[in-house]
Parts: sequence; structure tokens; C-alpha cells
Amino acid sequence: MANATNEYPAKGYAATAPESGMAPFAFNRRGLRDDDVLIDISHCGICHSDLHASRNDWGRTVYPIVPGHEITGHVAAVGDKVTKHAVGDRVAIGCMVDSCMECDLCKQGLEQYCKKGMTGTYNGKDRRDGSTTFGGYSDKIVAREEFVIKVPDALSMADAAPLLCAGITSYSPLRNWKVGPGSKVAVAGLGGLGHMGVKFAVAMGADVTVLSRSEDKREDALALGAVDLLLTTDRDAMKARSGYFDLVLNTIPVKHDVAPYVMLLKVDGVQVLVGMIDMVPEFHSGLLLMGRKVLTGSGIGGVAETQEMLDFCAEKGITPDIEMIAMGDVNKAYDRMEASDVKYRFVIDMATLGD
Repeated sequence: MANATNEYPAKGYAATAPESGMAPFAFNRRGLRDDDVLIDISHCGICHSDLHASRNDWGRTVYPIVPGHEITGHVAAVGDKVTKHAVGDRVAIGCMVDSCMECDLCKQGLEQYCKKGMTGTYNGKDRRDGSTTFGGYSDKIVAREEFVIKVPDALSMADAAPLLCAGITSYSPLRNWKVGPGSKVAVAGLGGLGHMGVKFAVAMGADVTVLSRSEDKREDALALGAVDLLLTTDRDAMKARSGYFDLVLNTIPVKHDVAPYVMLLKVDGVQVLVGMIDMVPEFHSGLLLMGRKVLTGSGIGGVAETQEMLDFCAEKGITPDIEMIAMGDVNKAYDRMEASDVKYRFVIDMATLGD
């Protein structure tokens, strides 16, 4: 039954200041509203956004902050009016836990673009009581049932976790721009998002090339299913592929020049930015005009599309390449992530939270 008044004591890890690092943190989760689901968290992936938010790199962090938006676990209790989930269900939560559910975008299944703003899983503001949302670096979470997604039995909880951000962020633009058999796709950057982009595009039937500054990535690229690696530092090789690709999925997370990737596109080709959240360096608009090329961006995916993505992974046997860590090692994981020393996603085993 719903328990709207009695809160749930929770434990997790939080940052309390930009340079505090992550440390144990006790707090309360709200009692269940009629449409809420209580989840015992089993695993949580680590996203680069977690690091940025915890250190206030974007200037919007409210402290204390409990990061984590790649969450899997089991339903522990449900509100009185919940119909989509039952106690014991294998479930997941991604980057958002609410939206207005009334605007035309929400009604189209594009809750991530809600006209009134979606509610982030962490560092967001609850739409009903105004409290700050806390994420998945914790033992439990309470969320509105519409934003709780089912994990197919074919996926382990650890493998499913990174799909809730790295997975859907790569999957959504490939689906939106209709990648399929015969498509020529380039993936720029081979990290958490990029390695999923390669796997998805290959599974959709595309001919995939990885774009990298390092020849050292070739073996990994081919192992993931790419047919080639194109060195972006090789001018002759880049020139030879001018006008070749239908789509460039740009997962590079730092500020960089996008012009060289525009030049790789066919007429009507598309470069989709999913990694860089920054000012785009100045470039000549003629690169777009001469070929009717598109430079665009894409943010995560809606609830239904995220469920579709998980089901697609279960059907095709697609899983992320992960490294499991203990909760207490999260600060080391952040340092390694900054140094690109992970292939390709850290996942926290929440059973280690009390260690």
C-alpha cells in the first residue's frame, strides 16, 4: 500500500562541494505516493555526466548531490494506484523521473524534450513538492511508475544499467535517422557512448567505421563489429572519405572542431552530436550549404523508446562492455574515467554499499 507520510531511510554516496569527492551519505526517500514505485537498487552505471555534475562543471549543481542515472533493481513496494509494475519486477530508471505528461511532446513519447522541462533523476526538482532529486548511487529510489522501465529477462541487471544512458543516447539518433541495411555510419569517439553506437549500428545492418585520433583503437573497433578505423589525423585518409557517410554519430565528450566530420558526409548526410555539451567552435556554414548537410544533436530518448532499446538489446544479444566496481571505489573510477582508462563503462555493484 502507498505510504506517503512515512519516508524510507536510504544510504548512498554524495558530493557536498565541487572538490569534496564522493563520500557516504545518509538521507530519506519520500514515502510512496499513489503512483510511485519503490526500487531496491542492485546496480548503477557511472556516466561522465555524474562526474561533471558532482564537480559543478556546468554551474547548476545543488549540493549535496547523489549522482547516478543508469539504475537497475527490483520493485520493493508500489503505490495504491500503480498498475504497470509489481513487487519483485526487474526494473530500471534512466535520466529522468518525471515530466509534465501533458504537452504535445510528452504525448508523442518525447518526455526528454518536455516543454515544461523533464525532471532529472538527480539534481532535479520534484514537480510536486519541490525537493531535490537524488540518483542511483544509493540503496533505493522512489519514482513515478510511468518512468520505471522493465528489464528483459535476457539481460543481466549489471549489463542493463549502462543502457539507460549510454545505450539510449546512442540508440535514439540511429533510430530517428533511420539507420539500416546499407547505411554507412561513422562513430566518432570510442568510449561509453561510442562503443554502444558501434554495436547498435552494426546490429541495425549498417557498415560502420570508427573515427579516432589513435591507431591503437583499431583492434577494439574491429572487435566491436566495425569494418574499419579512420584516423582523423591522417589528412589524406580523411580526404579520401569526403562525402562518404550517411551519418556521423559524434560521441566525443569534449569541445572540438566538428567541421572535419561534416566534410565526411554525403549530400543530405547528418552529423549528430551526443557527447559534447559545450559551445561549438566556429566553422564555415558553407560546409552545410554545399551538400544540404545537417548538424544536429540528440538527447537520450523517451520512455517508450528506452523500453524498445532494452528489448532490442535482449533480442540481439547486445550488451555493453563493463567493469564492475565497489561503491567505495567511485572516486578512483572518476579519475580513471577522466584518463579514458575504462572499457567502456563502470558499473557499481550496490551490494558493496555497506562495505
